[in-house]
Amino acid sequence: MSLLVVGEEAPDFELPALVEGVKRPFCLSSQRGKKSVLLAFYPANWDAVSARQLSAYQAEKEQLDACRTLPVSVCVDSIMNTAAWEREIGRLDFPLCADFWPHGEVCRSYGVLRQQEPGYGSCQRAIYILDRAGRVQFRETFPDEAEARFTDVMERLRKL
Repeated sequence: MSLLVVGEEAPDFELPALVEGVKRPFCLSSQRGKKSVLLAFYPANWDAVSARQLSAYQAEKEQLDACRTLPVSVCVDSIMNTAAWEREIGRLDFPLCADFWPHGEVCRSYGVLRQQEPGYGSCQRAIYILDRAGRVQFRETFPDEAEARFTDVMERLRKL
């Protein structure tokens, strides 16, 4: 499956998630009409780039709130692995979703699940910005060792 196209409706999903260390389900469509969503896919927990990226979203939460945007992360690691990792990097007050079972189904629907080596079964580092109606307004993929600069993300969000 390929990346979603700008203007396309984002596939809805419900995944187990951690929010401030508490496990609860997160449903993407629960944000429709309320907030835009910064959907951040990352390859694996216990990765320094992923930790920096998600920690930046937490550190800049006020700016995201001002844009009425909720950051939501998605990784194929299990919710238990994600809980242990969050204890290591510090609590995050936005959903960290575990696309563990069925493995990578959400990542596949967004076109970011790796289907071959290297990294078979993990997801690409990618961001999608979804408007309040649940439509893709921006998407970009990144090499595993790179991350979207927060200033670039904010520039895109301010254009919504």
